[in-house]
Amino acid sequence: MGKFVECVPNFSEGRDGSKINAIVAAAAAVPGVMVLDVEKDADHNRTVLTFIAPLETAVEGMFAVAGKAAELIDLNCHKGEHPRMGALDVAPFIPIMDTPVQDCVKLAQTLGERIGRELNIPVYLYDLAAKKDDRRDLAKVRKGQFEGLKEDIGRNPDRVPDFGPNKIHPTAGAIAVGARKQIVNFNVNLDTTDMEFAKVLAKKIRTSGGGLPNLRAKEIFLESRNQVQLSTVLTDHKTTSIKRAMDEIEKEIKPRNISITNTELIGLTTQEALTNYAIEALNVKDFNPETQVLETKLLKLLGAWQAGLPASAKQSGGSASGGKSPTNAGLGIWQAGANFFVDALSSTEPTPGGGSAAAISGAMGCALGAMAIGISLKSKKLDEAKKPALKALSEKLGVLKSAIQNCVSEDAASYDAFIAAAKMPKDDPARKPKMQGALQYAAEVPLRTARLAAGAIEELERADGIMPHVASDHKSAKYLLEAAIKCAAENVFINAEGIEDKALAAKMLGEVKTYLMGVGDRGE
Repeated sequence: MGKFVECVPNFSEGRDGSKINAIVAAAAAVPGVMVLDVEKDADHNRTVLTFIAPLETAVEGMFAVAGKAAELIDLNCHKGEHPRMGALDVAPFIPIMDTPVQDCVKLAQTLGERIGRELNIPVYLYDLAAKKDDRRDLAKVRKGQFEGLKEDIGRNPDRVPDFGPNKIHPTAGAIAVGARKQIVNFNVNLDTTDMEFAKVLAKKIRTSGGGLPNLRAKEIFLESRNQVQLSTVLTDHKTTSIKRAMDEIEKEIKPRNISITNTELIGLTTQEALTNYAIEALNVKDFNPETQVLETKLLKLLGAWQAGLPASAKQSGGSASGGKSPTNAGLGIWQAGANFFVDALSSTEPTPGGGSAAAISGAMGCALGAMAIGISLKSKKLDEAKKPALKALSEKLGVLKSAIQNCVSEDAASYDAFIAAAKMPKDDPARKPKMQGALQYAAEVPLRTARLAAGAIEELERADGIMPHVASDHKSAKYLLEAAIKCAAENVFINAEGIEDKALAAKMLGEVKTYLMGVGDRGE
């Protein structure tokens, strides 16, 4: 397995669903990018996007977010409770699995240089990627926010960026690009409107105010809820745990008869941080999460079992006559993943639904086609002259597979965006345009699935040199892609019905019907 990194770009838009969706889609369209989470907040007017990507395409994914955010967001018109200095405000690379942190530092440098050069946006390297000690702390880098930096940059030698022009971008501001370890970002909502007390409390508990180590905290007033919020970040949850931070907050608010109404975890949080909170809160004696958490132990056992299997047992299944092992011994890990998705489809939850299933079918078609090509390339009977074209075809299918896979999570995200818009007050003038934007996105995602699947079928039909013993796999790959087109088309049809821009709806319907015609189905 290659190296992967986690990318958590924060961009300055948490209210306009169409803009958020467009920025997320820009990242998701990059081969290898897998979107894990989209956390948007209207009061903060900020969205936290989380995706993983191989080292080879992680910079491309981040750059896509930077470019689209700069295109859509004007900070001169942006108001929100969260500090910000850029349209794409923060772009950290985080090591996961066995990826060394130094690789993340190199990615940050590469991304920073490219943003500065191609987008003309000033870039400041922070945290582990910082070239200057005073830029390790993100709060110091972002001091003054967009408005303050606009006045300071170009005049103050301490604010010269690491990359890009020594002047603010007129609408996109500046970007902090970095490499960091996993953090825990959580908000604590208090049943008070006393911002003066909240300001004193935030300063008292955070590291810079002499409080707990590795803790950032800022007071925020939530207009939509008429209450105070402490927005906190644990930069090292092993030094200061969630439990310790919560205890410190409760110690300060109790004498004032203020209570915590609820808390919010922002983005993805490590299992270790949550497990440690449970251990501390329950005061569990001699607890070992490596051996006493069921899921952790099962995953380790499955991984060890899979690693110990002979190579023949790890090969993908196919027709037994094809010379591949018919054994089911290696099904454990991938079958578990397949079962999770199938069970999710059969649940009464609205997502994943037909659009996600269409994308899964298309991705499986690409994967199965690539498998048939890969086995054919290994055959001694294959004409050497046919190998270059088959290799190129295999690479194209890999790119298409990644792009279609991204449509799985995007389809679910499009539904969530529509539901969020539908829940807005009916007398809110922003409700209708947001619902329309969400409907368009809900039609665009399956349309893209159909488009990519049709392209994959074209590629497979060019394959010359498929060995007879995997011919059934090659044909099955095309059938899966045809199913993807048909299922995706149904989702385009139903969502296009509600789009009031009839010219756009007609264009979408016309395009998807051409793909249906290509697989022998006239559609509606």
